[in-house]
Amino acid sequence: GRGFAFRRKQKIERQYRKLLKKRRQVHSPQDDQFTDTYPEHLKHLYLAEEEKLKKRRRTPDGSVSSKEKLNKAADGCGVCGSVCLMIISVSRTYTFSSRPVVTQEKVKNKTSNQKAKEEYEKIKAERARKKEEAEKRKQQREEAQRLYKQKKMEAYKILSKKTKKGQPNLNLQVEFLLQKIQQNT
Repeated sequence: GRGFAFRRKQKIERQYRKLLKKRRQVHSPQDDQFTDTYPEHLKHLYLAEEEKLKKRRRTPDGSVSSKEKLNKAADGCGVCGSVCLMIISVSRTYTFSSRPVVTQEKVKNKTSNQKAKEEYEKIKAERARKKEEAEKRKQQREEAQRLYKQKKMEAYKILSKKTKKGQPNLNLQVEFLLQKIQQNT
């Protein structure tokens, strides 16, 4: 659908068209109204973007690109350079058919969302591994308890047998102790 990002893109496109229209007309001192509209704590981001764009001004073959010409035109328009560069950089990443153009830099560097997904997958795999190990330990413990109870029950049956008169059967108890001694040695 057309969410907030689409509306933001349209707003920036409108601002860019306005700037182009103003540039064709008389340059008035009112153009300076865009200089201080951004908060102070975000200024370093716009300056960094401007530096990045300056580094990319020349194409690998050394010729001046059409983007460079557009940047030069934006620099000379009398409006704050960072605003124009920001608008130009937005117009580069978004074509007007509302499809983003994937640059090589975006393919190389992972976005925070991709990093978060990878981190989530690692955590998920770690949890699954720990859960599997806990399940194995639980099964081993249950098996050991079952064997222990079975041996104890057999011993109880042998030791609790009585004679016809209700006395404990000492022959069976002695045989049980003999078997236990023979198993230990």
